[in-house]
Amino acid sequence: MTRNRDGLTIATVSELLGIPIPTIRSWEHRYGFPEPVRTEGKHRRYGPEQVDQLITIRGAIVEGLSASEAVALARSSRTRSSLREPAIDVLLRAAADLDPSAVRSTIELFEEREGVETTITRVLLPAMREVGERWKAGTCDVATEHLLTDMVRRWLARVATFTPLPERPRVAVLACGPSELHSVGLEAFGVLLGRRGWAVTMLGQMTPGDSLEHAVRRSGARAAVVVAQRSVNRRSAAAVLGSVGRLLGAHTFYGGGAFASVASRRGVQGTYLGTDLVEAAGIVDRAVPPSSASRPAIGAG
Repeated sequence: MTRNRDGLTIATVSELLGIPIPTIRSWEHRYGFPEPVRTEGKHRRYGPEQVDQLITIRGAIVEGLSASEAVALARSSRTRSSLREPAIDVLLRAAADLDPSAVRSTIELFEEREGVETTITRVLLPAMREVGERWKAGTCDVATEHLLTDMVRRWLARVATFTPLPERPRVAVLACGPSELHSVGLEAFGVLLGRRGWAVTMLGQMTPGDSLEHAVRRSGARAAVVVAQRSVNRRSAAAVLGSVGRLLGAHTFYGGGAFASVASRRGVQGTYLGTDLVEAAGIVDRAVPPSSASRPAIGAG
């Protein structure tokens, strides 16, 4: 893959994102977007902003939008990015400097000013997405991604530990699909549920279906949430939802990038949670009212 200090070549971007070179060129010719810089020899070079724009267009088309609609969405996203939280850039700089103390203090200062849920939705998750895309594009070292992930998970664990529970909380079991490694978003979701009075059993990465069923039975869970981010992990996650759905019926939920398109959700048992984490917590919370919290554990046999 060819790179230089001015950015990524179109061939590199095509390989990284899985978008054919002619498609990238056609979007630029037809819509003038994205707008890569040009070298003295007139060769395209793509920086992080242009890569993010292409990712937005690709995702919107997967969701069912036309190319023109996807480009319009990406343009509006670029406008909104100017309004993003400055704390994201501070956090990313601290992570790039491999300074855990600065990362921690940035998170804690924002939490003190804006609260837990705003910290999660407006700073931590956007920062995690951005550092992940930078790493995929080759503009960020893996050490930066690992440090930020570790510090975010530590903060989420602390918040979860000190969140008080009601006397008889509803129980939710949260798991990644059997092949899914990305768990930070699920852990953040667990914090949001905990703040709504749920006792959360977090099973985390690569949870086998039988382990999830066992946890649901033993805990007397009223809800189960399964997530998968990559499309290659969708089928195994859907299979787990089907088996757990036989225990919990309507109280199974799922989310993640693997289920972003309407087509990817056809035949999947449970309720899709969408992309807004706070609204997703509300969906689960409203589906199982507190009055139905008490239920004996299902027999382990």
